[in-house]
Amino acid sequence: MASIIKRKKAYSVIYNYTDEDGNKRQKWETWHTYKEAQKRKAEIENQLNNGTFIIPNSQIISEFMYEFVCLYGEKKWGVSTYNANCALIANYINPIIGDLKVQDVTTRVADSFVQTLQKTKPVVRRNIQPKREFLSPQNIEKIVKLVSCAFKQAVRWEIIAKNPFENIIMPRVEYTKRDIWTTEDIRKALECCTDTKLYIAMNLAFACSLRIGEILGLTWDNVHISDEEIASDNAYIYIDKELTRATKRSIEVLNKKDIIYIFKPIMGNTNTRIILKKPKTNSSIRKVWLPKTVAYILKEWKKSQDEIKEFLGDEYQDFNLVVALANGRPCENRVIEKEFLKLKKEADLPNVVFHSLRHSSTTYKLKLNHGDLKATQGDTGHSQINMITDIYAHILDEDRKINAQKFESAFYSKVDLREVKPPAEKNNEIDLINLIEQLKTSPELATSLAGILANITQEGGKFANRSISKF
Repeated sequence: MASIIKRKKAYSVIYNYTDEDGNKRQKWETWHTYKEAQKRKAEIENQLNNGTFIIPNSQIISEFMYEFVCLYGEKKWGVSTYNANCALIANYINPIIGDLKVQDVTTRVADSFVQTLQKTKPVVRRNIQPKREFLSPQNIEKIVKLVSCAFKQAVRWEIIAKNPFENIIMPRVEYTKRDIWTTEDIRKALECCTDTKLYIAMNLAFACSLRIGEILGLTWDNVHISDEEIASDNAYIYIDKELTRATKRSIEVLNKKDIIYIFKPIMGNTNTRIILKKPKTNSSIRKVWLPKTVAYILKEWKKSQDEIKEFLGDEYQDFNLVVALANGRPCENRVIEKEFLKLKKEADLPNVVFHSLRHSSTTYKLKLNHGDLKATQGDTGHSQINMITDIYAHILDEDRKINAQKFESAFYSKVDLREVKPPAEKNNEIDLINLIEQLKTSPELATSLAGILANITQEGGKFANRSISKF
């Protein structure tokens, strides 16, 4: 079914197959050694016999990734994921391995791809300079995960026999301790803040562990702060959407999937749109209870908004957003981040990003509830609990140290055991001098001891004789 021909210093495996159109084809594959050619010949003949033969395909990776996005990504991804993954393909996958044939990618090629990524500089986007010289292990993990998903579909579509990215060597991803504000820093920031939008956003980020998109997408119909609810400690907000910006192409390609509302742009010639969309995961849809103070802050903010709305009349564009611009239009994260940067400088606060308030919130809650992961996960909306244990492990370690301190206070400090020494071990050695003195003064004791020793000697002799007889 297959044959081997030597060509100069190489060996060619020749075999016939039927392509997708039913035409007979002949394929030549070149190998460096006769042993490799023999192995490939046996492999081809086995596949042809059991019907698992993969038809040779000259499709390159860049063409395949486009097909993958069309057939898989458009069905499975939301607009944010679609934008992010298309950027990864355009910036890091196609430029490095896009010209390789899909069927030529082996595990060795996959490992080489990862090594290349480790020496690849991040692409500058929106004039924001990257913090690292080369791609971080976290970003490499995202890229490889995307390629592996694509090649998994290639196996399913019978383009390749196995996924070469399944068991590759990945750089170790280490979660470092996040730079966050202390409670004193947050109190100072709130005291110094003069921008109302930022003030509301900081309180929601810290008290409710919200992401910036969830804060800016929060609408008043999901804020429950009636007097009765506040009095009974039952004031809460319901998170079921987030605000983000997406390209017009992704919105059209995905047929507005998971999009709740598209805001009309001020300038019609832009290729992006501000949208309200469903959260990425179901776990992000959640109910978060409010501290009373935050509930009263929101209540006062609602009164101020209503006064502005009444003053502007028809000029106010009412989208029912909690955090909005003065005219009611959606407030993007860059507006909040700009005011946040200004606040840090004016108040001389540590330089952290706005998202760190969410990490401060998680850290503070873990300390308050003594490491109650499920309760904390309910507020943060993390899809998996190990995302909390990996990132905030240092907080749990601190609680374990506190456990030792509590153990000392509860048990060891009740009675002063610190001066108590461990009991001395019993001395099994015989005091010969004392024994001799007793034997001199007590003939009866000497007679008894002699009898005991005679019996021990006799028993020992019998045991020795029995042991010798066995041999």
